[in-house]
Amino acid sequence: MTFKLDGRTALVTGASQGIGEAVARRLAEQGARVVLAARNADKLRDLAAELGAGRAHSLPLDLTRPQEIAPRLQELPAEFAAVDILVNNAGITRDTLLLRMSLEQWQEVIDTNLTGAFAVTRELAKGMLRRRWGRVISISSVVGLMGNAGQANYAAAKAGLIGFSKSLARELGSRGITVNVVAPGYIETAMTAELPAAARAGLVQQIALGRLGRVDDVAAAVAYLASEEAAYVTGHVLNVSGGLYI
Repeated sequence: MTFKLDGRTALVTGASQGIGEAVARRLAEQGARVVLAARNADKLRDLAAELGAGRAHSLPLDLTRPQEIAPRLQELPAEFAAVDILVNNAGITRDTLLLRMSLEQWQEVIDTNLTGAFAVTRELAKGMLRRRWGRVISISSVVGLMGNAGQANYAAAKAGLIGFSKSLARELGSRGITVNVVAPGYIETAMTAELPAAARAGLVQQIALGRLGRVDDVAAAVAYLASEEAAYVTGHVLNVSGGLYI
């Protein structure tokens, strides 16, 4: 089934690479206009050019500077300004064991992965409320559900996105706005590609489907939750981990 998004405008954070790029491509393929938000302006421009004029717009955005988010969103061209679908995907890791973790490493992850999502959602929800239609989809992680040694900061932020989203689902549901979460497991990215063969094999053994996920697996889940077909789904955490977490 193809979930059509014709006439809708989406904004994807962390759109310059990995899952965010795949999500942006999928939403554009489904017919949405897409605002590409991330810190790497060059990568955003290249992706916007590839997706096509009038279909994509690049928006350099640093989520660790929440005071700048509203002014940057107000600069969007008219045809991209009414954002119907928000995908909170931007995220970083600063992995280390708790006793070695600095306050800076903790705060960097919380600021980008959680506070940044709060700041963008708060701004864009205003227009969704006026139009009485919207989709807010946050990319969490199964780490936010099950924890992971060396990732206390990351797990806290990703678990925070789940609590944030469930609360917003209750706040915004009466206005036709759904709020959901996608929780990926281990996904094929540049980071996992660098793993030694033994470590990679160990990861795969933990996954019921016997393979790492692909960015397109996550993008497909987002496309569904963004669609009219998911109009009666809200406050849900969609686990896209191949059975890593059951």
